[in-house]
Amino acid sequence: MRVSIALLAALCAVLALAASAGAAPATSAHGQLLQIRANTNESSNWFGYNQGTLEKGGTLFNSITGDWTVPTASSHTRGQDEYSSDWIGIGGGCVDANCLVGDNTLIQTGTEQDAPATGGSSYSAWWEIIPGPSIDISMTIQPGDHMHASVAETVPNSNVWVITLQDVTRNETFSQTVPYSSTHATAEWIEETPLILGTNAGFAVLPNLTSPAFDLATVNGQPANLNTSEEIDLIDSNSHVIGAPSAPDPDADGFNACTWATSCSAPSGS
Repeated sequence: MRVSIALLAALCAVLALAASAGAAPATSAHGQLLQIRANTNESSNWFGYNQGTLEKGGTLFNSITGDWTVPTASSHTRGQDEYSSDWIGIGGGCVDANCLVGDNTLIQTGTEQDAPATGGSSYSAWWEIIPGPSIDISMTIQPGDHMHASVAETVPNSNVWVITLQDVTRNETFSQTVPYSSTHATAEWIEETPLILGTNAGFAVLPNLTSPAFDLATVNGQPANLNTSEEIDLIDSNSHVIGAPSAPDPDADGFNACTWATSCSAPSGS
């Protein structure tokens, strides 16, 4: 990957911040760029909705928001570690509606929902800027919690960003300001199998998840007006769909996401 001087400077700032905060080494990296397959809206690691600057007639993305319900994770196949995350971000996705052009920057925040091989489930929160690993957020996360997230520049095109993640249910809020050189080329609301680092590296196995019910999506301070052409399906190594977003809700700012399914019913309300 080619990395700009500005991007390296931003990464150094983030790693220094993590060290000073005593952050534990990350075991996974969320949103390590959309893995596009066969020039279609299919991915080996993401599913949800993606908007791009070419699709939107040259619009650049300076801010994004979104809400979701933390899904309940459970084992799909016993005896294996299974990981998932839900997040919003700017960059890293499809620049055009047909997914012919990708983007190599990404700034994001979200929650993780895992089903370990030993049984049970675990939940956490994080933020990340590519190419760095995810950094844990000290926040209590449980299934059913209502999350609100925002990634926004302090001043449009300044490349200084405020990342905010709020657990509305528990009245806990995290906010961090970081420099980051973004292309501003894509915006997305995603459920993902993150990249596992270290031993057995590769994209994680998808657990069973209840629908996270994304909602209240905005870009540049306006309703997102999601369109079915912006959907991305998750596929396995045999190109079978294993994760699908629904059509948008009635006011086109939200959707459901269904794991281990080829289709998904849209929310009945806004």
